[in-house]
Amino acid sequence: MNYKHFIFALIIGGTFACNKDHPEPEPTEDTGPKLIFRMKMDANQERVDAFGQPATVPSGHGAQTPNFKSISAHYIELAPNAFTQIGEGDVVYHGIETTAGGSTAVDFDQLKKVGNGEVIYSKPLSQITPGDYNYARVSITYQNYDVDFRANGYDLTGTIASFVGFNTYISSHTVKTKTVAVNANKSQGYWAWETPAIGTVYPATVIEGQAPGTTVPNPLHASSPIPPGSCLVTGQFQTPFTVTGNETEDIIIDLSFSVNKSFEWTDAADNNIFEPLDGDTVVDMGLRGLIPIVVE
Repeated sequence: MNYKHFIFALIIGGTFACNKDHPEPEPTEDTGPKLIFRMKMDANQERVDAFGQPATVPSGHGAQTPNFKSISAHYIELAPNAFTQIGEGDVVYHGIETTAGGSTAVDFDQLKKVGNGEVIYSKPLSQITPGDYNYARVSITYQNYDVDFRANGYDLTGTIASFVGFNTYISSHTVKTKTVAVNANKSQGYWAWETPAIGTVYPATVIEGQAPGTTVPNPLHASSPIPPGSCLVTGQFQTPFTVTGNETEDIIIDLSFSVNKSFEWTDAADNNIFEPLDGDTVVDMGLRGLIPIVVE
């Protein structure tokens, strides 16, 4: 079987779309205390479904926890309560968009890509509306991670670049070692997979594809639903997050995302080994929950 025709093109996904709005102006210079958001990928955090309920891996499926390299967000909103509709909370951040590819799209070149535990955005606390906030909403736009797989008797590791924004303008992007020229808009679900070389027989190669959306946790689905085609992941603070307007020190919020077995496939051999050449088909790569944590 030709290695370059891996059946990764069978619905590799874990993608979801974002709301199409204009970017929020950058905050003015402020030397006072800041609200700082860090991205966390937690392999041990509870795995939930689209409704925020605990979710196990279905019978006949396999799953693994990807090794995340980087992640990007396009939108952060603080919501006071369960009935706060999308955009009616404090929209702390809305990333840069462009029409370079025709329709409005996230500008991939302007996205900040961060690793686990790194700062994705900060804003002066003086520019945050005082009040109590019970929920955070975050739109994930891009994910880059490694997953293990088996092919032709080899145990290998491949790298996936997954574009999960509603629409993303990409000039070019690097998956792991190889750069892919795009120069166009890509709708939610575009992905590129870099497979490693196997000796001198099969060179490293990149396979591109387009996939449908998958799990987007929203525990507020009944009172504050996410519009169709939205990628906003919603999570509840363990205790309400309060902004008084009189803060004198920085506040850090860890946006903790569950990546617990977030890479899921139909497991033909029932051995929990991802074997795309032997009939395994990817069915879900969506993040599995969000818990915003105020760091003391």
